[in-house]
Amino acid sequence: MPTRLPVILLALLVAGCGASPPQLAHTEGQPATTLNGSGEFTVAGASAVAYDRKLAPEGAQASVTAESSGGQTITSLVVEGFRPSRGYGAHLHTKPCGKTGADAGPHYQHRPGPASADNEIWLDLKTDATGAGRATARHPWGFDPATPPRSLVLHSKETTATGPDAGNAGDRIACLTIS
Repeated sequence: MPTRLPVILLALLVAGCGASPPQLAHTEGQPATTLNGSGEFTVAGASAVAYDRKLAPEGAQASVTAESSGGQTITSLVVEGFRPSRGYGAHLHTKPCGKTGADAGPHYQHRPGPASADNEIWLDLKTDATGAGRATARHPWGFDPATPPRSLVLHSKETTATGPDAGNAGDRIACLTIS
């Protein structure tokens, strides 16, 4: 089945509602890092894996770009084919996708510590009536080029922001390896 994501992204850009995130200026002495991943989630996928077909139905796909430069990071996520009018949590994780959701490891953190939207990249979104959605996160820190994030994991619910359950977004339903 041919992927529709590039066509949808092009349509959003032409329509003016898919404006590209601002490009970050490169700062001397700080290496720039750009990470990308895209694909249709399959149960046997290597780089785009579905773990829960009820919440990541057949045909669901995503595209993520993370650009880190000059001590700043902008990360953007676009999804389509997911359940309509539903909230999902999405985070960058430390390891590539694998056969189980746990293979992606913990959330990527700027500095080891408590889970928070300031220290991790959270891309929670709510899909529209067609199952499409988008999210962007901006942070005043860059990736360590020696240990960048390696995957984006979509979770079954939006992320709990505060309290003892901060950072929890439910089960891991799909994973996209990024490089």
